[in-house]
Amino acid sequence: MKVVIIGGGAAGLMAAVAAANCGNSVIVVEKNERPALKLRITGKGRCNITNNCPPAEVIANATRNGRFLYSAVNAFSPADTIAFFEKLGVPTKTERGRRVFPQSDKAADVANALINKAKSSGVKFVTAQAEKLLLQNNTAVGVKLKNSEIFADKIIIATGGASYPKTGSTGDGYKFAKQTGHTVTPIRPSLVPLKSNDDFILQLQGLALKNAAIKVTGSSGKVFYTDFGELLFTHFGVSGPVILSASAHIPPQAVNSSVLHIDLKPALTVQQLDTRLLRDLTELCNKNAANILHGLLPKSLCPIVAKMWGVGDVKCNSVTKEQRRKLCEILKDFKVNLTDFCPIEEAIVTSGGVEVSEINPKTMESKLCKNLFFAGEVIDCDAYTGGYNLQIAWSTGWLSGSGTD
Repeated sequence: MKVVIIGGGAAGLMAAVAAANCGNSVIVVEKNERPALKLRITGKGRCNITNNCPPAEVIANATRNGRFLYSAVNAFSPADTIAFFEKLGVPTKTERGRRVFPQSDKAADVANALINKAKSSGVKFVTAQAEKLLLQNNTAVGVKLKNSEIFADKIIIATGGASYPKTGSTGDGYKFAKQTGHTVTPIRPSLVPLKSNDDFILQLQGLALKNAAIKVTGSSGKVFYTDFGELLFTHFGVSGPVILSASAHIPPQAVNSSVLHIDLKPALTVQQLDTRLLRDLTELCNKNAANILHGLLPKSLCPIVAKMWGVGDVKCNSVTKEQRRKLCEILKDFKVNLTDFCPIEEAIVTSGGVEVSEINPKTMESKLCKNLFFAGEVIDCDAYTGGYNLQIAWSTGWLSGSGTD
């Protein structure tokens, strides 16, 4: 069989290897001179290949349409991914949160190994922009390029989403899907930093909180997300693993009225914190009350919390029970008012895509157009950070390629 894959990213390359393993003649159409550009920058250039967990946990960590992934993730699991790259000469290591990285900490090693495997399997690469699908009688029969046409028995769309457009992910796959009558659910950024206009944000730029308990609520007080982990203040708002995960749960229409609540002392109950405050106030009895903050908080947070506390020049030995209660409340519930998501161009993944009910989950083949398959981020599936999104790309890519046998 002749198989054409549109897109030379993670899912497309894995589909190419799988299709070639089935004895097919495979062509990858990639508009960039260099395939796998996005793969080369994932994980801040380290490439979080997968998560070292059972298939069920990949599905559980999908924020959209996890059940759809059952066949794909079981057909090509995280263990299969690790074994695949180890066999290609990319030794891996498992870090905190079971995140799997190449031992070299170089995403380029993952990308190059995958490209070399595809080439050694006989996969041909064509550098060109796919303009549209060629269709006959509700069947995909080829791809129209700018100056030529490629006919094929099977076509796999693996064009990625709409995040990081400089790497080639510009939403082309949605256009091809719509051409064949597919529904494309609304596109929005996911796993993306969040903006805030609070006046203290710039003062906190660069501050990392390693062990923060967070909660995001809407205007009605509804809790959208809770988590514990690392948070980073930036010049525009907040980022870091817990924020990226939270972004996947905040409704787009609610983000500009949502509040991020940070527990700055998650290891202490309110009672324990009050006891600590009493002890510190006693030890520093004749100093200004704000001095106790230096033993409790990072330096850049101290003047901001002191201003919120509002005790001015009050001495430690004059702080009242009510003033202690107010400080406890600030420390256990430091609020950041959110205004927006960062642009989709800065998102790790795209939420939304080709409607999963229109794709056969056991093969990744379109239910609406024969001989047409989908793989990777173009499908309406995404997950938390931690290697799960790349695993979805590997699994759906492998299944779509294998399904061409």
